[in-house]
Amino acid sequence: MDATIDLRQLRLRPGEIRRERLDLELEPFVLGGQRYETRPRSVPVEVALSDASGALVLDLDLEVELTGPCMRCLGSAAIDRDVSVREFHDPDAPPGDDLRSDYVVSDRLDVGRWARDALALELPDQILCRPDCAGLCPVCGKDLNVEPHEHADREPDPRWAALAELKESLE
Repeated sequence: MDATIDLRQLRLRPGEIRRERLDLELEPFVLGGQRYETRPRSVPVEVALSDASGALVLDLDLEVELTGPCMRCLGSAAIDRDVSVREFHDPDAPPGDDLRSDYVVSDRLDVGRWARDALALELPDQILCRPDCAGLCPVCGKDLNVEPHEHADREPDPRWAALAELKESLE
């Protein structure tokens, strides 16, 4: 499946807008050693292209659900993202210039790479099963969402013994 658009074939006139719809299979994301996949596997992407005085204005829209393990409790997590981004491409601008899109190479718009990068920028710091996820117990590893508990009779970690001695000597 080709995830690019040949910009030469569009032959846009100034002010004209062309809309393209592609179904993309985005590569899974690996975050914190865990794999997150898009659902459905094939994601519909809308691209609008318009000519603005010899340069192109490129708009991309997609809606996607990302699924994988919760980063706190390792249960199942899913997040929905609506992504809308815009790029500007002036073919006369020098490479590396802000007016030249990195997603256009040899007059081909790489929609797959653009969509994946745009989605990556929309991801939260942590993907959770729910906002108030309690996570796993650091002592016994049980899911604190299912079985909230504490370990009151827990002995302190021996690595903190030097700090405990320092505290006692300062008192």
